[in-house]
Amino acid sequence: MAWTVTEYALPSGAVPVLAFLQGPTGDAKTEAIAVLRLTAERGNTLREPVSKALGDGLFELRGRTSGVRIFYTFKPGRVIVLLDGLIKKRGDIPARELERLRRLRKEAIS
Repeated sequence: MAWTVTEYALPSGAVPVLAFLQGPTGDAKTEAIAVLRLTAERGNTLREPVSKALGDGLFELRGRTSGVRIFYTFKPGRVIVLLDGLIKKRGDIPARELERLRRLRKEAIS
C-alpha cells in the first residue's frame, strides 16, 4: 500500500518544501527527487542512510552526495508531511534550524 505525500503550508499559504525544491539543480535536484520517490514507496520502513530520525517525530531524508536534506513527519493514515529542506554544508544541523523544524512539525500535525 502506497503512502500519501503532502506538503505543509504555513498559515500565510507559503509552502517551505516547495520553495526549497525550486532551488537545487544538477545532482542535488536528482537526489531530492529520488529520495522523495523512495519515501512515497517505503514510508516508515526507510532507514539510514536515506532516512534518519531526529527525535520527537521529526525525520530527515538524506541525499548521498549533494548534501540535500528534506525534513518530514508522519500523520495517521499513512501520510507523510514534507516540512522543508536545505543543502547541508556542515556536519550538524544548526540548533536554531532544528527548533524551527520542530515548530513546523507541531503545526503540521495539529
